[in-house]
Amino acid sequence: MSRLENDRPLLTEGIYEEVHEEEEEEEETAYDEAEKVHIARDEDDDERDLEHGVGCGGAPPFSWRKLWLFTGPGFLMSIAFLDPGNLEGDLQAGAVAGYSLLWLLMWATAMGLLVQLLSARLGVATGRHLAELCREEYPTWAGMVLWVMAELALIGSDIQEVIGSAIAIQILTNGIFPLWAGVVITALDCFVFLFLENYGIRKLEAVFAVLIGTMAVAFAWMFGQAKPSGSELLVGILVPKLSTRTIQKAVGVVGCIIMPHNVFLHSALVQSREVDKRQKHRVQEAINYYTIESTIALAVSFMINLFVTTVFAKGFYNTDLADSIGLVNAGQYLQDKYGGGVFPILYIWGIGLLAAGQSSTITGTYAGQFIMGGFLNFKMKKWLRALITRSCAIVPTMIVALVFDSSEATLDVLNEWLNVLQSIQIPFALIPLLCLVSKEQIMGSFKIGPLYQTVAWLVAALVIMINGYLLLEFFTSEVSGVVYTGFVSVFTASYGAFIVYLIGRGINFTPCRSKAESS
Repeated sequence: MSRLENDRPLLTEGIYEEVHEEEEEEEETAYDEAEKVHIARDEDDDERDLEHGVGCGGAPPFSWRKLWLFTGPGFLMSIAFLDPGNLEGDLQAGAVAGYSLLWLLMWATAMGLLVQLLSARLGVATGRHLAELCREEYPTWAGMVLWVMAELALIGSDIQEVIGSAIAIQILTNGIFPLWAGVVITALDCFVFLFLENYGIRKLEAVFAVLIGTMAVAFAWMFGQAKPSGSELLVGILVPKLSTRTIQKAVGVVGCIIMPHNVFLHSALVQSREVDKRQKHRVQEAINYYTIESTIALAVSFMINLFVTTVFAKGFYNTDLADSIGLVNAGQYLQDKYGGGVFPILYIWGIGLLAAGQSSTITGTYAGQFIMGGFLNFKMKKWLRALITRSCAIVPTMIVALVFDSSEATLDVLNEWLNVLQSIQIPFALIPLLCLVSKEQIMGSFKIGPLYQTVAWLVAALVIMINGYLLLEFFTSEVSGVVYTGFVSVFTASYGAFIVYLIGRGINFTPCRSKAESS
């Protein structure tokens, strides 16, 4: 515990708040106080709280109005479950495995929800996000490694998202714009993001709601045109089924659900609401509303992913085209299979893909700001930070677009390498998160209990092992030769050692000033 917290009983409340505010002014924060959404209270709130025993172990009564005020961060977080990389995983799973992996999609989404709820809990209870806490709790060298890993994960994810948007632009313009031109157009979204952010967080959240709604309508329209089998769909959700032919796609479904940068993002997004952390019941209230909101958001994302999987299951399962479908050619295959209709399915797919790509690239820019600010702890004007964050992804993406523009096969290979990059980064977000939310020194009375800890670590272990399997399969098939084998061996040993260090350091976290004030 910091000197300031030890001395708190000796200080008056006013003096403590003044010192605390001066200390926080020196540090980067996710949101300034003026930017936060104020959770207005009814005049009768205090009376209702007393009636329900609030402050004596009770919880504030549920309010639809408050749920609406807390709604937003979960839907921004859910974009990572709907990015072009996930859509490609959905369509390939449907084409290769039919309806048989829908149950896995559902449970993978549930595992993703568990991780994101932990991230939200951390942000609400401590008033700090994951990147900030990693900087405070780990030695400088380890914090820098975690920062580099988070940035690499973000860049890899952003390349996939920008390429997805560029492909959508190609589809919607009938190929007039080459891939590199689509990348340039997509790069400009950071300026749209900055423009919207100036009008407040609620306006930004409203834009994302429109984009998610666009995806839902577009892919539901496709679902209606394809008319998948209802009985097979239900069996696919309820009856677990796996075969040697579908195991690789099954691993891919789970592996692409949890995005490292999204774990950092959600812990920052929840701080956009003004919550009095001095009142324990207000913190618990915020956690409860974020739990409801995040669950609804991921239920919507599950339905959208289900639409995509079942459309391709109906059209391409057990066909010669099943193994060759990717983001680049998926629209044309759909057009050839289902025809034009009132509105050509090719353009419906393009609209949905564009909404997915644009929304995920903007959230990527957002996540990049929090990651950079949290790990490096320096203040910078928003437009400059957004420009730096966007440039880190756009420059390599432009190179990719110019090199791979004419080759679908090489673009697919690149996508596999980017998926491997994401898989490598997952432990460096999950392990610090689980260590932090399990510690009373960090979370106060809001630390997760033994049962929750056990389930969370089992889920994390499962996800890490699944991604480890992906890495092993990939390197076994792609890497050969003595030099490469030696490099992989050294990398694997270093990688494993750092993971062990993260776990060991997490078990022995020392108290810090980020402890939840409400404890």
